[in-house]
Amino acid sequence: MEWLDAMRGFTMILVVSYHVAQFGFGESEKISASLPFLVLFRMPLFFFVSGFLAYKATWIWTPQNFAALTWKKLKVQVLPALVFLCVFLVLKGKLPFAEGFMKCMHSPTKGGYWFTWVLLQMFLVYYLVSAFFQRWGKKVEHIAIFILWVASLVAYLSLYMPQEFGKWYKTDFMMYSSCYETLKFLHFFLMGNLVHRFWQGTQRLFDARWFFPVIVVLAFLCCADIFKWHYMKQEWTNLPKTLAMYTLMFTVVMFFRHYQQHFTQQHSIGKGLQYIGTRTLDIYLLHFILLPKMPQVGKWLDANHPNFVIDIVLSVSVALVVIAFCLLVSNILRMSPVLKEYLFGRPVTKEK
Repeated sequence: MEWLDAMRGFTMILVVSYHVAQFGFGESEKISASLPFLVLFRMPLFFFVSGFLAYKATWIWTPQNFAALTWKKLKVQVLPALVFLCVFLVLKGKLPFAEGFMKCMHSPTKGGYWFTWVLLQMFLVYYLVSAFFQRWGKKVEHIAIFILWVASLVAYLSLYMPQEFGKWYKTDFMMYSSCYETLKFLHFFLMGNLVHRFWQGTQRLFDARWFFPVIVVLAFLCCADIFKWHYMKQEWTNLPKTLAMYTLMFTVVMFFRHYQQHFTQQHSIGKGLQYIGTRTLDIYLLHFILLPKMPQVGKWLDANHPNFVIDIVLSVSVALVVIAFCLLVSNILRMSPVLKEYLFGRPVTKEK
């Protein structure tokens, strides 16, 4: 599915654009015209795609397969993030290295490098559940993943519920392990997995005349309540936010699927987005180090707030430059087979 790689590239552009606005321009979600909107669906899309690709219909779980796949994910998700986090702290950290490193470890976002840690946890949970229930057949496995999706969605919703529900996740374990972030996004990973498991039925739903209009209307109403109306009481505001995340995410998925002929290798836009989509790990690891500091842009945007179009155009323009430099540095580092394998998780291929 070429359009899926292109969509992943598009999502990576959104991620870098968000960080350009937040760290480069110095904007905050309270005053930015674009950040609060982008945050609703950029990471959900990433985890959705990861969950979608995690499902292999013909995969047979054996102890050997489980061990090999787990070791591969450990090597790809942990080591590169640790290396680049250390490089970031050396080059751009404001605290002494040891102090900065421990502060990042205690934070669930790991100084920005939380994504690979959290994705690893999602893969491990998925592998365990899928491997355990596969012995009883695909139908039982499908049901188990669906039940896990419901449980993870309930856990996520409870993070923002009233005080009697909301304090259990603020423990040192949840912070050091980044399980706090895992509970936020696991349900999107599992939703992507379920969509792939029932892809034929999902496509029929996407093609139904009524489905897309309903999704768009729900997305509009939920965003209106989040950004304008505020009808929901404070402890329940996560309900329209969650619905907005899903509806916006599915809107993007349906857009790329509907116009998939434009996102192939035969079209320049599709080719470029696919290239970015196949290098998302490289870009994610490098872009924090290469983000420019441009606070004067943020001050100008704040003075002319709100202007969604200009905010997006400036953020995306700078993000594309940053991505270009990330790809340049990545290609230079990949000249070494050892760095290619251990920094970006690509195994060394022996010459014949």
